[in-house]
Amino acid sequence: MYKAQVNGDREFAVEPGTDGTGKIDGQDYQLDIKPLPNGGWHVIKDNRSYTVEFISRNDKQHVIKINGVEHTVDLRDKYDELLKSLGMESIGQQTHKELKAPMPGLVLDVVVEPGQQVQKDDPLLILEAMKMENVIKSPGEGIVKSIGVDKGQAVEKNEILVEFE
Repeated sequence: MYKAQVNGDREFAVEPGTDGTGKIDGQDYQLDIKPLPNGGWHVIKDNRSYTVEFISRNDKQHVIKINGVEHTVDLRDKYDELLKSLGMESIGQQTHKELKAPMPGLVLDVVVEPGQQVQKDDPLLILEAMKMENVIKSPGEGIVKSIGVDKGQAVEKNEILVEFE
C-alpha cells in the first residue's frame, strides 16, 4: 500500500493489484492499459480515455502528463509513513551546496543553467578526462544556484563546478 500525494495537495491510499486492478481509498478500480508507440500509455478507466506519459521519475516522485497536463505524484510506502509519524522523514536526505570536479579535465558541455531544478542523478555537465567523456551527475535534488565553469574550460580536481541553493 502507498500514499500518493498529487500536486502537493490531494492524497490517496493506493493498493496496486495485478493486470490494471487495485484499490484507491478502499474503492476497487479496473484499468484497461495499452502501450503507445511514443512510450506512453492509453488508459481507459470508468469508460473515460486518458493518454499518460512519464516525464520523470525516481523512487519517491513521479512527474506524469495526463491528457497533456503535468502532475507531480509523491509516493510513500509504509516505511516512509512510519518515519513521518516518528518525525524522521528527512533522515537519509543530504543537502549538497556544491559539486566539485572529481578529477582534472576539460568541460565539453554544461547541460544545466542557474535556477534549474535538478533531481538526483540528472546530468549537469560533460567532463573529458583521460580521453573519456564523463557525465557529471547531480548528487541530489535541488536548484542550481550558479555554474562555476564554462564550456571549453580546463578544470583541476576539487574545483567547484556547480553550486546549489
